[in-house]
Amino acid sequence: MKWNSVKNYRQMSRYGAERLFSVIADRLSAGKTANIGLATGNTMIKLYAILAGMLNHAGIDLTGLSTFNLDEYVDDNGNNLDYRHPLSYRQYMTENFFDLIDPATGFRQENMVFPDAENPSAFDALITRRGGLDIQLLGIGFNGHIGFNEPISAEEITAEDFARLPSRIVELDALTLKTNARLTAGDQIDTVPRRAVTMGMDSILKAKEVILLACFTEQAEPLRRIRSGQTTPELPASFLLKHQTTEIVYTEDKIKL
Repeated sequence: MKWNSVKNYRQMSRYGAERLFSVIADRLSAGKTANIGLATGNTMIKLYAILAGMLNHAGIDLTGLSTFNLDEYVDDNGNNLDYRHPLSYRQYMTENFFDLIDPATGFRQENMVFPDAENPSAFDALITRRGGLDIQLLGIGFNGHIGFNEPISAEEITAEDFARLPSRIVELDALTLKTNARLTAGDQIDTVPRRAVTMGMDSILKAKEVILLACFTEQAEPLRRIRSGQTTPELPASFLLKHQTTEIVYTEDKIKL
């Protein structure tokens, strides 16, 4: 695992965008496909604007690019939240990234993939058929979750079984609901769905490369726990310690380690 500190949000966003662009450009220019795992949240907004601009100006054919989003909220009927819902991650991605990519690049709408609450295993199967993720972009929850793989007591699940968790529907942790309400729903916790469908730990940890970005003061504590070197289901992001090509990038102005 590599740790990398940058000055602020702007530098973190630029760094992350350049890393994703490098993977995409290298693979597509070599005549290969590019499979990138994407995350949502306030952390990623500037990154996506920068990355879209880089892709638009690069002159690369993007027909071979596929994106796999980490998660989506689940409604009361057990389906993915309607894309028109203000909290929908598909809407977030459309507004902050997909709509910013010039259609002339050849990027295909059918290659924008989200996990499906009605058939989560199909998401893992598609990632496998496409050759796995070339790079996975991650944030980190204030409770240490990645994707919506929430903490589980070490008494309830072994580390080995946690690392093999597939894509699935999960109940969201109380801290996750509180945080998401504050950051995305005007502090109206009742409007935040209680469940989500998430990419599992198995697909995340099988990515060829992982880059995790952190820029909130509250993320310092889980990052310090990762640095302690203990892998535990009670801190899902700690499993990245076992991933040899993970880079954690954090902002010095908000996070002191």
